[in-house]
Amino acid sequence: MMEIPEPITLVLDQAIQMVYSFEPLAAKTVVLVPDVLKAQVGVAADAIGMDVETVSYVFGLLVCYPLGLIMAQIPFGMARHLFSFLLGAFLLQFTLGSQWIHQLISSLVAYAMIVVLPRKTLKTVLPVFAMLYMTAGHLHRQYVNYLGWDLDFTGCQMVLTMKLYMIAYNLYDGELLAKGIDNRAAKKCAAYALKDKPNLLEFLGYTFCFSNLLAGPASEFSVYEQACNGSIFKMKDGSYKRPDNLFATIRPLLESFVAMGAFLYLGGQFPLLDPTDPQHNTPAILTATFLQKPFLARYFHAWMGLLGVRQKYYFGWKNAEGAQNIWYAGFDGWDENGKAIGWETSSNVDIIGFELASDVQNMSKNWNKKTSFWLTRYVYIRTGGSLLAVYSMSAFWHGFYPGYYIFFLSVPIATVCDRLAKKKISPYIPPSSSFYPIYCAMGTLATTVTINYMILPFVLLAGSWSIEAYKSFFFFGHVGSIIAFGLLSVLPSPKKDKKKTA
Repeated sequence: MMEIPEPITLVLDQAIQMVYSFEPLAAKTVVLVPDVLKAQVGVAADAIGMDVETVSYVFGLLVCYPLGLIMAQIPFGMARHLFSFLLGAFLLQFTLGSQWIHQLISSLVAYAMIVVLPRKTLKTVLPVFAMLYMTAGHLHRQYVNYLGWDLDFTGCQMVLTMKLYMIAYNLYDGELLAKGIDNRAAKKCAAYALKDKPNLLEFLGYTFCFSNLLAGPASEFSVYEQACNGSIFKMKDGSYKRPDNLFATIRPLLESFVAMGAFLYLGGQFPLLDPTDPQHNTPAILTATFLQKPFLARYFHAWMGLLGVRQKYYFGWKNAEGAQNIWYAGFDGWDENGKAIGWETSSNVDIIGFELASDVQNMSKNWNKKTSFWLTRYVYIRTGGSLLAVYSMSAFWHGFYPGYYIFFLSVPIATVCDRLAKKKISPYIPPSSSFYPIYCAMGTLATTVTINYMILPFVLLAGSWSIEAYKSFFFFGHVGSIIAFGLLSVLPSPKKDKKKTA
């Protein structure tokens, strides 16, 4: 970690101690979790040999299923918003203790902004506030527990940040559309625009929504509202009908269990960090013993280790997907023929689509899909299609470890190569071509090999460890991408078909 000048550390320490002085007051707000439940979680954690934080978090995810069954039976309207808020508050108090107060403070300040500020101002001020609050959490975590993996409020704050960011623009877009102002971005996001602001209970139900609170995905307010008022069930003829949600609930739940098993197995067999002390000891893939192994053996170990790390995310996202679907919050509605459109609303990852993606663009679209939508709708199209803004915002949203920025600044190199290949090679190999399957397989291999190399800093976090990891693999992903860029750049672009352009 970079050394911070002593005068600055003194100021930071005093500021942190001042914030900590309010902890006893915040602790008094933890009133929804009985002491006996906390004690039982401690007993369970000791019995299975895991820490209390992890057991609490996993239990919090799983308990969303019985809570979702209850939610599905609650009458539409304010009762659902109240239940969503109270159960979300319970989950946060159960998993985070007094740190749950950050979610409440952020939500109340944000709502005050929604009530007071003009929408043109709101769409800037509220996202800035949300990002700054989250930033303070990230910086605090890095300062007091550098490279630590302890559970704190920043994960939930990241989900909340997206929600606050989105609703600020939803209200702004709603005003533009209501006034008939021609705005390209507002028109593209018209489905999520809000003409009227929600009341406080509706807003808290949204920001504290229990089924996507801990792991996401962050849903648009209009999507959450449709599940609460029942309009998601409305058919084209005006009648209301609930779809069968059994498969949509059980499938992602089972997938989450498989992912958890894979995480435990792969993490044990192919560790990237030191299992005994990942925070302080040299990562397993950078030890002298490991570096003596052949290149391919080391890369295979890293590849499998990263696959294991991803299972942790698959578990959380698939579990949340089922928890959303059990009370129909993930339902897409009915089409004009009375058929169910699907359950894509709460699907945050396409596991096969990500692992076998033939290009970086599809890989990105299939990973953390709702975050990708957030970045597309409220960063990409609002900045005139700036990839730099998207990758910078994504890195900023994740935190400030050097590894994040090394990774996010590396990916655009591969992305540019993808775009050049699509422009200069893909036209010669249409889907009807017999060579097309081989071309796709080559793209999948090149993409997964390159990205699994580039993503190492995202796990290692520390700048020195990240560079050492790249160095241990001879920077092959960067070198290969630069060579590919040079070769693709000199290739002539296919001539346009004059008949088609005539």
